[in-house]
Amino acid sequence: MNKILIANRGEIAVRIIRACKEMNLKTVAVYSEADKDSLHTRLADEAICIGPAESNKSYLNYKNIIEAAYITGADSIHPGFGFLSENSQFAKICKESNIKFIGPSYEVIKLMGNKSNAKEMMAKAGVPVVPGSKGSVKSLNEAREISNKIGYPVMIKAAAGGGGRGIRIVNSEAEVESSYNIVKQESMNSFKDDEIYIEKYIQNPRHVEIQVLADEHGNVIHLGERDCTVQRRNQKILEETPSTAIDDKIREKMGDAAIKAVKKVGYTSCGTIEFLVDKDKNFYFMEMNTRIQVEHPITEERTGIDIVKEQIRIAAGEPLRLKQKDIEFKGHCIECRINAENPSKNFRPCPGKITGLILPGGNGIRIDTFVYAGYTIPPNYDSMIAKIIAFGKTRNEAISKMKRALEETVIEGVDTNIDFLFKIIKNPNFIRGKFDTSFIEREIL
Repeated sequence: MNKILIANRGEIAVRIIRACKEMNLKTVAVYSEADKDSLHTRLADEAICIGPAESNKSYLNYKNIIEAAYITGADSIHPGFGFLSENSQFAKICKESNIKFIGPSYEVIKLMGNKSNAKEMMAKAGVPVVPGSKGSVKSLNEAREISNKIGYPVMIKAAAGGGGRGIRIVNSEAEVESSYNIVKQESMNSFKDDEIYIEKYIQNPRHVEIQVLADEHGNVIHLGERDCTVQRRNQKILEETPSTAIDDKIREKMGDAAIKAVKKVGYTSCGTIEFLVDKDKNFYFMEMNTRIQVEHPITEERTGIDIVKEQIRIAAGEPLRLKQKDIEFKGHCIECRINAENPSKNFRPCPGKITGLILPGGNGIRIDTFVYAGYTIPPNYDSMIAKIIAFGKTRNEAISKMKRALEETVIEGVDTNIDFLFKIIKNPNFIRGKFDTSFIEREIL
């Protein structure tokens, strides 16, 4: 592996390029016409345009990305997160084109990408799963029967779903038909697949995920948990590690379950096993993300392990250099996602030119971003423009550092969610660690 093409944009492209530079690997940035001035195009050794602003004509365009790899002589592709990162067909095309896909095999991506199949596989592996349908639901009548049997509330979910899309909570039999039809339509629109499944709705849970690393030699370790409970409309806003929702005994059980899940499917690369934790501290498998996560920096800061570098080494066929007993967990870490959006206007995206920019620094603060003063945020993509990561010896210290970092941050020319994040970080119940997935709707909005 000598030259890596990064099939992505924004801060994750910058993050991957930096890791490659430190490993003395050449990099190729791809960009749409809207991203020609983005930071990742300046940091990479080479940059090549792959199409117009529309994602389906650029960052989702298999043909153009593979051609870019051939033109530049890239022997591998890192997909980052989003776009083609969990697209089994793209991973298969990479293999057929003799280009290394830095991630799991296309067979495993396809298997775990279907949420109902993944859940069934985890149940067979002995991993706790939420009660629900066995496989996909084929008809409205079947949806009614399963929902009545499980007991309301239930969730009707897109089997190919992700990013909070294709989900409806159903509180009674009277709501089944409309929710069933809506989810099938949303699933088809978003994922070109209208397969759905049903599971019991765990009310007001905590969302806790386990980061894993697995090589091609059968070695699997986990890097602890991340608490991603603070969400708006199923979209993560703030993450932290460790979680205040679980104790060491449950933490060990979750880590063991995650490793069991990874081994069951023959997974390699970095990945994340996501769980729901109910009020009685029971945990249930929710889904597996077969890629790097937005929130990976908090795990890196707490363990000292560069997950992107490990992902690249695994793809190169190297065995893991660490065993589970080698992993040391230190301190507490929190991440806030900075979005160019207006919370007071229903979080309306706010593209435009950044006329002034001051980013925080100091002990315990890390910034992952791709923007700079004078940069124009295009209207075509996700509104996240930066991540602030605060590390402290204790949770209270991490919170204090995050407060200070948010106060220091100045982004002029566009609206952002910084004040909204500040409301979260200083909320008494957040500070006490007493929150669940309904926290934002209940206490912040």
